[in-house]
Amino acid sequence: MATINLGSIKFKWQGAYAGGTAYTVDDVVSYNGSSYICILASTGNLPTNATYWEQMSSAGTNGTDGTDLTSTLTTQGDILYRDGSGLQKLGAGTSGQVLQTGGTGANPSWGTVSSDFVKLGEVEHSSDVSSFSVDGYHDGTNYDIYEYIVDKVGVSATGNQLRLQYIMNNTAITSGYYYVTDTTSINTTNGTIGVDNYGGVNTSNVDTANGWNWSTLANDHSGQVVFRVFNAHYGKKVNVMGTTGFWHYSTSPLITSRFMSSLNSNATDTCTGIKFLLSSGGNFSNYRVKIYGIK
Repeated sequence: MATINLGSIKFKWQGAYAGGTAYTVDDVVSYNGSSYICILASTGNLPTNATYWEQMSSAGTNGTDGTDLTSTLTTQGDILYRDGSGLQKLGAGTSGQVLQTGGTGANPSWGTVSSDFVKLGEVEHSSDVSSFSVDGYHDGTNYDIYEYIVDKVGVSATGNQLRLQYIMNNTAITSGYYYVTDTTSINTTNGTIGVDNYGGVNTSNVDTANGWNWSTLANDHSGQVVFRVFNAHYGKKVNVMGTTGFWHYSTSPLITSRFMSSLNSNATDTCTGIKFLLSSGGNFSNYRVKIYGIK
């Protein structure tokens, strides 16, 4: 009776293929990530030779079109995504951009966030100046309304009112202004509340608009005002409206709020900015202005 060697009827794992090894039937080797079984004894024949080997399994796809991901993603910031046919690379966008989807059936892309309320710039100063201008931030292409937030304001002498002048085409205009004011102030000093109303129409040809009475402000105090500029690019009827100011007197709990209804210009040029002045001399010791565009 013939003798059967049970060890010869199972696969024999031989590890990675070696060209100098004599392989016999049912030997199994690995080669380039795939597995092959020997079907005809030989030495020196690569597993890809179908006369001696038969493929048992193949390596999966690693990357795009069988390539390694390191050849697809080459630069810091690259992102991998799938298009209609396979894996693709989206290169890094520019600073401040965000990743946007085009929806089903479209590839992702980088884009810039659009907002109806955008910060256009900021100006800060901390040494004495008699006046200061915030100019060049008005963008006639994208915005027609501008909000100014002014804080950290201190003045070097008491008894001053804050005043405004329009800047037309980068030059402060000192004549040709008509302004309408309707100002209410609420003063709280040691628990006492007083209300002052200043109303009426002033159509005199003046160069500045009196705004907020900072008579108690000095170097160690901080003032804040917020206002909006309308119609900056229409040439006429440029308005400052909805103006509110707040400030504190450090040695007394004085808080004053004032409102200016409008400051109108009859100039025919584009308003490019605002100039800030004081009514009674002295200097601004510090200030900060943030400018926003509104669509």
